[in-house]
Order: sequence, then C-alpha cells, then structure tokens
Amino acid sequence: MRNTWLIFSQAVTVAVAALFVVATLKPEWLQRSPTGVVPTISVTEAPPAMGPKAPGSYSGAAKRAAPAVVNIATSKAPARNPQAEDPWFRFFFGDQGGNPQPQVGLGSGVIVSPQGYVLTNNHVIEGADDIEVMLSDGRKAHAKVVGTDPETDLAVLRLTLDKLPAITFGDSDSLEVGDVVLAIGNPFGVGQTVTAGIVSALGRNQLGINTFENFIQTDAAINPGNSGGALVDAGGSLMGINTAIYSRSGGNMGIGFAIPASTARQVMESLIKDGQVTRGWIGVEPQDLTPEMAETFNLPVKEGVLITGVLQGGPAQQAGVRPGDVVISVAGKEVTSTVQLLNAVADLKPETDAPIELHRGDHKLEVKVKVAQRPRVSRRAPDQR
Repeated sequence: MRNTWLIFSQAVTVAVAALFVVATLKPEWLQRSPTGVVPTISVTEAPPAMGPKAPGSYSGAAKRAAPAVVNIATSKAPARNPQAEDPWFRFFFGDQGGNPQPQVGLGSGVIVSPQGYVLTNNHVIEGADDIEVMLSDGRKAHAKVVGTDPETDLAVLRLTLDKLPAITFGDSDSLEVGDVVLAIGNPFGVGQTVTAGIVSALGRNQLGINTFENFIQTDAAINPGNSGGALVDAGGSLMGINTAIYSRSGGNMGIGFAIPASTARQVMESLIKDGQVTRGWIGVEPQDLTPEMAETFNLPVKEGVLITGVLQGGPAQQAGVRPGDVVISVAGKEVTSTVQLLNAVADLKPETDAPIELHRGDHKLEVKVKVAQRPRVSRRAPDQR
C-alpha cells in the first residue's frame, strides 16, 4: 500500500512539472479548442463615409471660397515736419524729422472676377501710397485703386495676374436669420482664417458706421484684419463684405457686421463703369418724427420725416420745401425714418423731377423736386441728405 501511494505521488509530480513546461514553452497547445479552430474577436467596423466629410462640415464651402479671399497690406508715408530741415530747429529740438517709419495696415479683400477686380473696404486702403495683395497660393502683386465709395465703405482694386480664382456671388437678399455663414479673412495678420456662425439679424442701420447702412449682423468671429474679407453661405457663395465689429476690447464679442453682396455688387459695377457711384440729392436736413414731436407741434401725422433744415438755393428749397415740413413719401416710396428718406433720395437719378409728398401743418402737399447729384465725401457723410 505504501509503495502504491509513493508511485501515485511521483506520477502527479511529474504531470504537474510537464504541465508547467508546456504552459511556459507552448501555451498555444493549451488554448486550442476541441475542434482545432483558434477563436477570433468580433469587432464592428464603421460604415464608409458618405461623401468627403461627415454631415455638418463646411470644408467644401471653405475650399470653394477661400482661394478668392486675399490678404491686403498697405503702407502710407508719414507726414514729415516741414521745419525738420531747418538747422536752427534741429539745433534746439534735435533731429525730430529723422527717418520716420511708414504707417502699415492690414486687411482682407475678395477677388470677384478673373479679370483681377478685388472688393474690399474703403477704410482698408484709404490714404495708402502702396497696396500689396497676397493670394492664398503665395503669389503677391501690387494693386491699383479702381474707385472708392466712402459712403458705403467699399473700394475696388485691380490686379494684373493670370489664373485668378474668383468667388461666386450669392443672393444676399434671400438670407434669413439663423442661416449658417462663414467669415474668411486675415485677422490680426496671422494668416487666412475661417470662422463659422449664423446670421444674427438683417437690415441693421443707424449704427453711425457708414452713411448708407443695411448691414448683415453675424456672430461668426470677425476681428481686426477681417475687414474687406468674405462672408459666405454654406455653399461658399459670397453673401457680404465683412466691415465692422462691436467690441469693447478690440476683439470679437459675437457682433459683427457685413455689407450685403447685393449692395457691394451694385457699388462695384458703378465704380468699374464710371469711377464713382452716382446718387440723388435734394439738400435737406432730416430728423425722425417721434410721437412726442408730433404732439408738440400738433401735427396730423404720427409717422414721417421732419425737415429741420433746407439748404439755401438747393433743389428742395427751390421746389418750396420748408423747415417744419414732414415728408411722408418720395417718388411713391413711403418714408418713416431718415434712413428710408436717405435711401429713397439716393435711388433717384440726377437731373430728373421727383414728386415728394409732405404735410405742412394741417395741409397735405406734393412738390416736384429737380434732383441733383449727391456731392462726394471723403470718409463720413455730413448731416445733409
């Protein structure tokens, strides 16, 4: 019995040792299934993407529009002190004339035709002695000014380069609040940048930025250097020219403004054709009529534009318009604000007669005004409309 137990214990010891050797040297022998098939891991693979990018990506719009958006660098020679060369002045005050450095500015622009026309803001290139444009493909060229329109803050430049990419104009009048838009430009001079947002509001005016205002408001990030760049829709079509931001810090706060593409195109075509934008003018100083003013002056109307001043010898004065009159329509267009009056008069052709309906006290009158051409302004329009 003792011999049998000894043999059994030795056999178990040998078996354990053999199992240890096999587990160390050939572990796969122990992992084989009874059928001899090695088990596999089951995984779920993602389906192939539908199109180049997943839904929600605007890379296609950016690729279509970005090549037509350019960086603009301007330089302006600084004013030199006229007494800088006077030896006595230099003796007492030192070499203050010295070699002053030119003033440098950065902005953006949009190529709108293969012929090299570029839309940008007037304030980007105003007063510049040299304008250099850099394309997204790295090419650089000096641009010439075709024309400027300070009252809408637009300007048209011309490049002489071959194979220029041109953006496609969209229908900015069809934009609605909530539509997705992209802002493309050169903020802070860091290089071309694309930001996304939505249309926050339409028809913004009376901001005191331009004389003629009809801005698209967006929360797409717009910063200094974006001026003159493109605001495009989700298809990459031009919807506006980025112009201004509302900011307390100088950076983006989610309120940016763009000139609608419809306005920009109209101004561009006039500048290319005539070198200027021709608008009507009658020579009056208007003010919005408030209910309090209507009650104070005992006026029979509650809406309209109060004429507070008339230019002596101007078209309105010659037609019989007087201070205190309330204009209610111009050439059949109803006007209830100074902005509407300004736009209605600007749409009139110079040297034509336009009917103006107005209230003078308790009487309703209609006068014929011979429209004149609106005088050009340097940057901001005077109070006269």
